[in-house]
Amino acid sequence: MDKIAKDVGEIQSRLLDHRPVLQGEIRYFVREFEEKRAFRECRLLENLNKMATETNEQVLPKCTESMQNNLCDILTRLEAANHMTQRIQQRELEAQNSPQLQVCMERRREDWDEFLKEQAQLKEEVDEEHAKAVGRLSTQYSEMKKDLTKYSHF
Repeated sequence: MDKIAKDVGEIQSRLLDHRPVLQGEIRYFVREFEEKRAFRECRLLENLNKMATETNEQVLPKCTESMQNNLCDILTRLEAANHMTQRIQQRELEAQNSPQLQVCMERRREDWDEFLKEQAQLKEEVDEEHAKAVGRLSTQYSEMKKDLTKYSHF
């Protein structure tokens, strides 16, 4: 009887208690994952190291040499452009301070004001003509409407 109870207990623990099996499977999964991950990360680090070495040995010296060759040329062009802009600014200041230019600017302002007055006057004339035309048409249509109502009895 004692043996039967023991066998029943073992059968029950095997059927209902899955912890030992699950723990073994979990250990196997974790070990496989860590090994594959470590291999993948190692490959990635090797590729990054190769790229950094290649950049330091080949790309960086080429860029430095190119920069040194072109920097002097760029600096001279920049100085020339700066000098040209200073000359242009100086000419503008001289032109603005010129009395002849001031007279021309004043004349242009007066011409512009006169032009605006002319345009306002022309606008008023056109508005008056338009109003007269609208009035004539309104009276004409009202007369036509009256005539139409006279003959609509037939």
